[in-house]
Amino acid sequence: MGLDVGDKTIGVAISDLSGTIAQGLTTIKRSSNKKDFERIKQIINEYEVGMIIVGLPKNMNGTLGPQGQKVVRFVEHLKEAINIPIILWDERLTTVEAERVLIEKADISRAKRKEVIDKLAAVLILQNYLDSQKNK
Repeated sequence: MGLDVGDKTIGVAISDLSGTIAQGLTTIKRSSNKKDFERIKQIINEYEVGMIIVGLPKNMNGTLGPQGQKVVRFVEHLKEAINIPIILWDERLTTVEAERVLIEKADISRAKRKEVIDKLAAVLILQNYLDSQKNK
């Protein structure tokens, strides 16, 4: 499962059983860590998730800014709530790429883009991870 964790939403993607293709699943509207973790647990159980890949936003020079630090704290708390491996994955430019895809390829309006951008960013995070594992 791939997660794109933001302040207001969490984009969620899952892969097929072979770990080849990522697809968007949902966007969780953030309320509290407890409720967010419960929803994530539901998805883990429903889709028999064995690992979570969480996008880690880094600055272009590789350092962590405020948003990256928030994601690290989120993952630390999530690790206490669930018992499967969680990997932080460099997500530099995935949201930018997601927006570019939605504009150029799908010709989606700004309002509609806002609804799906986090889910698409989660797909890109997970797909990048899956592709990196095939190349090993």
